[in-house]
Amino acid sequence: MNYSKIVKYISWALLIIGAVIGALGFIIGFGTNDAVAVDTLLYCGYAMAGIAVAAVVGLGIYASATVDPKKLLKSAAVLVAALAVIIVAYLVAPGADPVAYSGLPQSKSVLKLTDTILILTYVFCGATVLAVIVGAIVSGARNKK
Repeated sequence: MNYSKIVKYISWALLIIGAVIGALGFIIGFGTNDAVAVDTLLYCGYAMAGIAVAAVVGLGIYASATVDPKKLLKSAAVLVAALAVIIVAYLVAPGADPVAYSGLPQSKSVLKLTDTILILTYVFCGATVLAVIVGAIVSGARNKK
């Protein structure tokens, strides 16, 4: 099966949906104070990100299961490890009140989610930098031999 066609169709569908929602936002008006257009765009963005992640994970699992079923175990291990990192970040997140914030009060769940996302950003950025450094070292070591 040609997965690039499936990915292309999903990408086009997400692009068209995003363009339609964006156009509706401009037609309805972003300048109004009811914030309906902005909320709609945010929810659409969340939905599109969720669909994209689900498509990538789902197609990856399906592709690895059809090509080599043993790789399915490896994919499951990576997925479980990612979920474990997210759960640990959520448990570690303090959800404390923001310092020097004078806007509308936020609920504890929103503050906890915001702190979780910040922690995940720090962890994954650090992991990315570490992967680049280790990859350069390993590549240099392999080229010397």
